[in-house]
Amino acid sequence: MKPPRIARLSRWAILAVLATASWASAAAAERIPIKVIVISGFEVGDDTGDAPGEFQYWAEREKLTGTLEVQGAPHPLRYNAQGLYGSVAGNTRDTTLTTVVSSELIMALCLDPALDLRKTYWLINGISGIDPASGPIGSAVWAENVVDADAMREVGESEMPSTWPYGLFAIGTFAPDTLPRAEAGAGGWGGATLAYDMNYALNPGLTRWAYALSKAGTTLPDTPGLKAARQAYVGYPKALLPPQIMMGDTIATARYWHGLKRTIWARNWVKMWTHGKGEMSTTAMEQAAYVGSLKRMAAKGLVDFNRVLMLRGASNYCMPPPGVDFLKTVGDESMGTTAAFEANYRAGSVVVHELLKNWSKYENATPQSL
Repeated sequence: MKPPRIARLSRWAILAVLATASWASAAAAERIPIKVIVISGFEVGDDTGDAPGEFQYWAEREKLTGTLEVQGAPHPLRYNAQGLYGSVAGNTRDTTLTTVVSSELIMALCLDPALDLRKTYWLINGISGIDPASGPIGSAVWAENVVDADAMREVGESEMPSTWPYGLFAIGTFAPDTLPRAEAGAGGWGGATLAYDMNYALNPGLTRWAYALSKAGTTLPDTPGLKAARQAYVGYPKALLPPQIMMGDTIATARYWHGLKRTIWARNWVKMWTHGKGEMSTTAMEQAAYVGSLKRMAAKGLVDFNRVLMLRGASNYCMPPPGVDFLKTVGDESMGTTAAFEANYRAGSVVVHELLKNWSKYENATPQSL
């Protein structure tokens, strides 16, 4: 009698497996397939109707009136009828200042069972400082490389060797401007073999496509205030230009640095981690938290890292004008903040609209520069 009973159980087991597979397939079919999502770093107060932050122009101008609560996310997901979604990590009402919320937002979105992000294009945008050797405030800058500059070794400049340019150097090294050796005993964690990178290289073809599209499709406004601010940067011809749509790599640090010496360090740090190919243009806080989390989620098959874009609007210079004390400009983003919000929206919206309008073209084929 055992064989028939086993056969019956097998049939029940098969039916259970089929039912489970059917449920999983139905659940997958019910997930929201997001085409494009815009992510910003911070907002001032409300998303609409008050002083703008990095997200408000997107929420207002793209009519992101729908809202979707995402468990674990610091802010609801907003959307419009055209299929554009958007969210923001931080708010001026927050009682802590941290880049952790940027990772929390990405993780919450990617792990939400209601969302299908496998074909989603990500436009991560926010304001930044800009190197006056690279370009002017009020510009929109597309980055191929996002270089993390938080995890490192540091020694006070009064204690460092006199031959060092600064007291900042990579973990696993014993001098500035030196890459770690990928071998045991290189001075890493507990003597373990070092094998790490500080650069998140984005899809260069997609980035250059977005740059070319936005450069051809929009112009950035200039104002008397921007002109007055940049005129002080004598000796930096690119800083004296009107706002530009540019290409330039971005460096991410949670600490706010400012001044010529740290700008020289940042240029060298980006150059080092991109093996001489990159050029530091903009600096901000949370970029690496976003793309680092996305890269980890991509390894799980939840997103496509080749569809990630990074856009930074230049709100201020990362160093004072020649001959000006750094305390007069450190932390002063008033000279170009509104212009940076505008630059991000104008350059980014051209790309967003193209992706949404021609989704049948871009759904299964990521655009590349010619």
